[in-house]
Amino acid sequence: MNPVQECDIDLARHWLELARQDDVSDRLEAIYAMIADQVDARRPVCTTSGRCCNFESYGHRLYVTGLEAAWCTLRLGKANQDLSTQSVEDALARGGCPFQAGLLCGAHEIKPVGCRTYYCDTTAQEWQEALTERAHGMVRALHASVGATYRYMEWRAMLGLMALALEGDGVSPAQR
Repeated sequence: MNPVQECDIDLARHWLELARQDDVSDRLEAIYAMIADQVDARRPVCTTSGRCCNFESYGHRLYVTGLEAAWCTLRLGKANQDLSTQSVEDALARGGCPFQAGLLCGAHEIKPVGCRTYYCDTTAQEWQEALTERAHGMVRALHASVGATYRYMEWRAMLGLMALALEGDGVSPAQR
């Protein structure tokens, strides 16, 4: 993992603090519900191949905002998942997501916008980009409305930052 500045860890702490607030959580959940409605209406095919979680072998990247990563991080215990700098480093070495369990997503219910809108189904290509941009705009507006610094980073890098912030504060997975 790249060296991280203390200011980046402070920023992650700020996102985690904001993601604990009910209004922020409610607004993110409303965005995720809108995505679910749009996806349900289009019914893309998911073959549970696990390719979407294998970033290196499938040749794509997942990007996420600070509030999304913080919101997900705070709910990992409910998904029976853990986050540590080691789990992120292991995922980077594998070329995939730290929450992939076989061919399935181990954090399915709490995944970010990019995971919610991405499908390998070639018939979904046209509408999924527009939906992703719409949802991302809503998340960006949420950042602005709550005074959260906006950053859009690669998923594993952002998770590594969250793990550093929590580990530095001595927060155990059970306390999240």
